[in-house]
Amino acid sequence: MLDVAVIEEPAAAEASLDPIRSRILASLAEPGSAAMLATRLGLPRQKVNYHLKELERHGLVELAEERRKGNVTERVYRATAASYVISPSALAAVSPDPSRSPDQLSARWLLALGARLVQEVGALLTGAARAQRRVATFGIDAQVRFASAADRTAFAEELARSVATLVSRYHDESAPGGRSHRVVVGLHQIPSAAQPGTEAATAPTPTATPEPVQEDRT
Repeated sequence: MLDVAVIEEPAAAEASLDPIRSRILASLAEPGSAAMLATRLGLPRQKVNYHLKELERHGLVELAEERRKGNVTERVYRATAASYVISPSALAAVSPDPSRSPDQLSARWLLALGARLVQEVGALLTGAARAQRRVATFGIDAQVRFASAADRTAFAEELARSVATLVSRYHDESAPGGRSHRVVVGLHQIPSAAQPGTEAATAPTPTATPEPVQEDRT
């Protein structure tokens, strides 16, 4: 079972969003048959069996084993991943495109960058799985608590300068056999239920000239 699987097909995305099927997927973190799932979820076995077949058809669950019980063969399924992410590619023409309105200070642009990240890394994972190869990636996840908006502004500006310096140092447009990589740096406030009106922060890009950080008004 994969830790995370990316759903790229619209039909598979639709199947995963069905409330009953999403419950079945969550329950199949541990293998189970239609009868076992019916008991776990309190649903009729025939209904569970129908949804299982649809999930299997879209590659979201797979047959783990078959057990012979008298004259009956029990099929035991498991989810193909512990969790799933729907790629923006499933939305086809309406998927977010960061190139439409690039704006360092826009929370919506940051969201579009994140959507593109999911789409591109998802495509890499799909291709690598078919070729039975690993994907070379790198990620940083950190939290910082700013004492003031001024500190946040200074942090974002220094971060943008530092990343721009690194990019200019290592970027080689004419390198024979070189491979292009995308660097995405984002900064946003962590949403909190206790703070319903959370403000949006900045998304500095590594190649842009640092600008004063303002509040996002989108």
